[in-house]
Amino acid sequence: MDHTEALLIGGRAGVGKTTVGWEVSARLRAAQVAHAVIDGDFMGQVHPAPDGDPHRAAIGEANLTAVWGNYAALGYRRLVYTNTVSVLGEAAGQFRRAMGADVRIVRVLLTASDTTASVRLNGREIGSELEREVANSARKARLLEELAPADTVRVVTDGRSVVDIAGEVLAATGWVNSR
Repeated sequence: MDHTEALLIGGRAGVGKTTVGWEVSARLRAAQVAHAVIDGDFMGQVHPAPDGDPHRAAIGEANLTAVWGNYAALGYRRLVYTNTVSVLGEAAGQFRRAMGADVRIVRVLLTASDTTASVRLNGREIGSELEREVANSARKARLLEELAPADTVRVVTDGRSVVDIAGEVLAATGWVNSR
């Protein structure tokens, strides 16, 4: 494979991005498909954000570029990337700059109802951030639904197994026979 491809898995907090990303990776490993995985939530986790960047986009892109450069130097050409807003149109530029202008981008937006997301967040958030996460999750769900490009594959996660969801996500890539 001589070109690069990125599977961008986005969605509100509590939708299952990280879990689905790891299941996609497990399926790719089982199929012997070389790939790298990056949880984009960790690419910009600094406080305060450099140069007043409220969304940490600059540091996130710099870290993505550095980490992907290391993977690419080892011959990797496929990336599974999870991050809330990675599917939005403006993110494509970040991936083209980090991975090359000809990168094939597959966007998948995981969706969940407010109830499902709240239940999942209540099980995950054990510190002081629960109320803020629930409110931000609902706000981001509306934003993502409104702004995700038309070519974004939407995958509902309510009441479904991670294995089933990952199969649908992976099918969007064409990387393996995933069903």
